[in-house]
Amino acid sequence: MAVSIDGQRLWDSLMAMAEIGPTENGGSCRLALTPEDAAGRRLLLDWCEALGCTWQVDRVGNLFIRRAGKRDDLAPVAMGSHLDTQPKGGRFDGILGVLAGLEVLRTLADRDIVTERPLVLVVWTNEEGSRFAPAMVASGTYAGAFSVESTLAREDRDGVTFGEALEACGYAGESPVGEPRLDSFFELHIEQGPVLEEEGETIGVVTGVQGMRWFDVTLAGQSAHAGPTPMRYRRDALAAAARLIDRLQAHALADESGDTKVTCGCLEVVSASRNVVPGDVKLTIDLRHVVENELDALQAYFEGLLSEVGETCGVTVTQERIWASPVVEFAPECVAAVERGAREQGLKYRRMMSGAGHDAVYVSRVAPTAMIFVPCRDGISHNEAEYATPEDCAAGTQVLCDAILERANRAS
Repeated sequence: MAVSIDGQRLWDSLMAMAEIGPTENGGSCRLALTPEDAAGRRLLLDWCEALGCTWQVDRVGNLFIRRAGKRDDLAPVAMGSHLDTQPKGGRFDGILGVLAGLEVLRTLADRDIVTERPLVLVVWTNEEGSRFAPAMVASGTYAGAFSVESTLAREDRDGVTFGEALEACGYAGESPVGEPRLDSFFELHIEQGPVLEEEGETIGVVTGVQGMRWFDVTLAGQSAHAGPTPMRYRRDALAAAARLIDRLQAHALADESGDTKVTCGCLEVVSASRNVVPGDVKLTIDLRHVVENELDALQAYFEGLLSEVGETCGVTVTQERIWASPVVEFAPECVAAVERGAREQGLKYRRMMSGAGHDAVYVSRVAPTAMIFVPCRDGISHNEAEYATPEDCAAGTQVLCDAILERANRAS
């Protein structure tokens, strides 16, 4: 029997959640563990309690909302995402995945359908990392990547610790971190890129997440007067940085697959002055690829360039790799369930890798996981202008519902 979600009810829920922490240009501001975040959680819990669901909160604030199954002793099939936003974020990033899960629970309740396995709707804490760094820290703690103690001790810019913020907003739970153990996890999300919209496709069947490595780079040359100092005698740190960035860009653009990505997100000229040859420059480099050994090769190329520009421009180069996230391959059986859902709904779809990190990255370390993408207008996210159509939100939620039902009703 086909089970159809209610797209209008889903949209109404999205718009109701957007009324909590609204920004002046139509976006949302619900930073993690603020009163706005707490209010969003409370609204969700009110909706879920009306369905007869129960819930628990772990020690880092992850929220697990449970709907009983026929075999309640079995590990639950889970879905979800996050409710926290960027300071001037949108109405869909993360929120869609949570409220799509709510719509699945509502749809099953409407039809008195009880799955074999229990279902769990998860709200992961502080996915964005805009208040407490790093991003995805609570799902990472659940998966064992961070200790509970280190997570609770993290401070925001005002010196408030994660643990203090949990207490203040009322979501300092007592459940052990890492419980409940999940049979599997599905996360619906806007793409945060332009591919699906550009290609006229409705569903991204996400097979994994590309690898990422972040570097802090310092180029130390010598400050000098812009007039009297001949070009050939200069040790211009900014010229060295420009050469580095240009060569990296050319290398990435030469990859016809488009899988190589390089970004210089921050560039600082220390003690900058209009008529001074820059002596010291600091910059950040972000390297990404969908294949781990290709990412190794990209890092080796980058490190070779550092030596080359240092020698050519007469500057001293230091670099530190401050973060690395390996390429993630999602569980084939979960990916296949998503693909079947898209195909059976007659939706145009493509298999694709995610270019951004999500809570599913960490959850995949401890449970079979897959993601579903839907288009967002112009690929814009982390922005008040972020938008996904009601039709695309509904389509993604229908695929989520179909995959959840398949997984939760399987024989073993």
